[in-house]
Amino acid sequence: MEDTFDVPFRMCIKEGKVASVMCSYNQVNGVPTCADPNLLKKTVRAQWGLNGYIVSDCDSVRVFYDNQHYTSTPEEAAAAALKAGLDLDCGPFLGLHTEDAVKKGLLSEVDHIDLALANTLTVQMRLGMFDGSAHPYANLGPRDVCSPAHQQLALDAATQGIVLLKNRGTSLPLSTSRHRTVAVIGPNSDVTVTMIGNYAGVACGYTTPLQGIGKYSRTVHQQGCSNVACKEDTLFGAAIDAARQADATILVMGLDQSIEAEFRDRIGLLLPGRQQELISKVAASSKGPTILVLMSGGPVDVTFAKNDPRIAGIVWAGYPGQAGGQAIADIVFGISNPGGKLPMTWYPEEYLRNLEMTDMGMRSRPTKEYPGRTYRFYKGPIVYPFGHGLGYTKFVQTVASAPTVVAVPLDGHHTETSTSAGNGTGTRPFAADGKAIRVTHAKCSKLSLVVHVDVRNVGNRDGSHTLLVYSSPPAAAGHWVPHKQLVAFEKVYVPARTQRRVRFNIHVCKHLSVVDRSGIRRIPMGRHDLHIGDHIIHSFSIQAASMGLGVIKS
Repeated sequence: MEDTFDVPFRMCIKEGKVASVMCSYNQVNGVPTCADPNLLKKTVRAQWGLNGYIVSDCDSVRVFYDNQHYTSTPEEAAAAALKAGLDLDCGPFLGLHTEDAVKKGLLSEVDHIDLALANTLTVQMRLGMFDGSAHPYANLGPRDVCSPAHQQLALDAATQGIVLLKNRGTSLPLSTSRHRTVAVIGPNSDVTVTMIGNYAGVACGYTTPLQGIGKYSRTVHQQGCSNVACKEDTLFGAAIDAARQADATILVMGLDQSIEAEFRDRIGLLLPGRQQELISKVAASSKGPTILVLMSGGPVDVTFAKNDPRIAGIVWAGYPGQAGGQAIADIVFGISNPGGKLPMTWYPEEYLRNLEMTDMGMRSRPTKEYPGRTYRFYKGPIVYPFGHGLGYTKFVQTVASAPTVVAVPLDGHHTETSTSAGNGTGTRPFAADGKAIRVTHAKCSKLSLVVHVDVRNVGNRDGSHTLLVYSSPPAAAGHWVPHKQLVAFEKVYVPARTQRRVRFNIHVCKHLSVVDRSGIRRIPMGRHDLHIGDHIIHSFSIQAASMGLGVIKS
């Protein structure tokens, strides 16, 4: 919990100052999250300082009574939730059973009901919900949602989110003069609602991939598969014929809500049905370059396409929203320079063989053939790594300045002793490598590494570059710690043949600490490595300074 699952929530509350947190359906160590006072009251509200309300995921209170049988009566379930710190129920359960819980003496109106109301109503007051029609939020309508600025924002978001996974040579971008006729093929080639995924409102209007591509070339359209399930090959022939005649072929394939959704789990990482067969046959027949565009929310094992020289480019669009078709076309034809990065690792299908879906452990367990999860702990084969993404220009990074030694000051109340970073057991006199200082024993407030990196665009196209910085702890820290983790990132726009300097402030206690087996966060002493971009490794040493301020030497 401390190492992985708590981290984004803590950052959102402490640094993002969110006003609401939702507890989920699952249990943590046998306790439903919406009935867990250690999680809601002690951690979210007391330790992290939530200034707002806690709401249940819809019907999750009913679920832990009806489905998980956590309590014997509905009144006990209502009482458990409110006593744990829940303020608002998404669903009717608390409305139906809270009054009876009070009558039975399971809840106090003053201590529990009034507190929950105060937390909820306070946020409504801050939003101006009791200020009448004069409040600027009171009169928002469709004209505000579908303004030109907001529709442009939808296009910008889609464009920036698209990731170029593969580009053989300079196959992409396509040329409007050389690729005058384009075959547009695939079950997602002319979709609308698919592009907005789920949990989306009513779109202002759609531009499908077919429509977007049609703005730059003449199109020949064939579905190839009647839907993403692609169970039959009856439409393959027409798609192959279209590819033979066109100057270029764009296959828009992937998934939709019939394959992956909140209520529907995928059963594998491969493309559904006969999609792979269609892609390979079209690529083998295409007169010009074949570009594969994928729509999906999660990773897809497209190893076959990655290794197929006849597939010139692969583009991942996610579910790009109402303007997705225009964004895809702008990327493919070079109107926009792709700059997106993968937000998750793309695993091969065989990764699932030893991965139990009920095991949330992050670290690999080789003796049990458990592979581990995420780029931080998994070291096996991948299709594409977390953070991968190509563009149409080349960026070169150099470290302009960075520290070589960081001395961590200890506060005056703790002796200069430390423990093994991985094991969290035993206390010994301080030694440099293989030991760690508890974060709570260090003076952390202003202890940051300042790293300056020069990013030079050596290509002929303007572009945005997302610079990723990872940290690797000392090797002596052991198997338990991540082999690397993202500690900083910055997106910078760099015109062609120019250079920009990027400054990173890397907080030592927040970003260079690790969590031991006891859940205690510690700063490993010794050599740390910063991985900057794809090729730079900058090493520095962290040492303990028992007196005075921290020392940083560049």
